Order: sequence, then C-alpha cells, then structure tokens
Amino acid sequence: MIDRYTLPEMGNIWTETAKLKSWLQVEIAVCEAQAELGYIPAAAVEEIKAKANFDPKRVLEIEEEVRHDMIAFLTNVNEYVGDAGRYIHLGLTSSDVLDTALALQLVASVNILLERVEDLSQAIRYQAQQHRNTVMVGRSHGIHAEPITFGFKLAGWLAEVLRNRARLVNLRSS
Repeated sequence: MIDRYTLPEMGNIWTETAKLKSWLQVEIAVCEAQAELGYIPAAAVEEIKAKANFDPKRVLEIEEEVRHDMIAFLTNVNEYVGDAGRYIHLGLTSSDVLDTALALQLVASVNILLERVEDLSQAIRYQAQQHRNTVMVGRSHGIHAEPITFGFKLAGWLAEVLRNRARLVNLRSS
C-alpha cells in the first residue's frame, strides 16, 4: 500500500504483523472449538491462549530455511507455547487458516470503510443543506443545461454514497 493514499488504520490491517496476528487468532479459535468438542484438552487451550505469540523477524528466518510460510509461523508459535503447541493446527490445512484470516482482515477493512462512509455522508448531507439555494449550471450530455442548485447535485452524490454503503453492509453480512 502507498502510505500517502492509505488511511493509517486501514494500512495497519494489511501489515505482515497484522496478517500473522489474524493467523494466530484463527488457530486459537480452532483450538477453542476443538476443546469444546472434546478433541483436545481444555487445559492445553488455556496454555496456548496464555503463551501463544510470534516474532515476525523470527518467522522470516525460519521461512528462509523451510520455504513454507505456515510451517515457519507455526514453528515460531510453538517456540513460545511449548508442549501444548502440538494441538495447534490440528486437522487444518494452510488454506483453512490463510482464507479465514484473510476474511477477518477483509471484514475489518469493511468496518473502517463503513465508518468513513458515514463521515462522508454526513459531510455531503450538511453541504447539500447549506447549498440548497446555490444556483449552478446544469449539465446534460456534457454541455450546459437548465440551471440547478449545488445542493441538488450534492443530494445525488449522497444517494450514490448511501447505495454504496448498503452494498458494504450487505458484503459484510455475507
């Protein structure tokens, strides 16, 4: 991402560290579910939750050697967790973790977009009200047309922003 065009909070979602955090979040959630089903000991899950961590630099070091991002990540996490780490990633494929973690990042991104769209719609609504009587040249087929108000033009923009907001809400709930 290009920093000058990226909201800081959006950029933070897509860092390497954030990606690894979402991987860990998925791994822990699966451990919790497996403990609820009786597949792994609940005590192991508590130990995993208490100790699970990673060092992005160490993950890269391990990846240089093993040439597999998920194996490198899991190896590093197990360096923190110890014996209970044998229950991490049990029954999963790399894609299970990668795809689910990516979905978590996408949802977080949509949440930020929805917050900002709300700010944008409020700003457009305010300006539309302020300029409801500001006359301007209308346009039709790329040429001048009947006069309109700038507030009316802004109301059209607001309608489009609200349609896009509805699309984002629908996307998030999918």
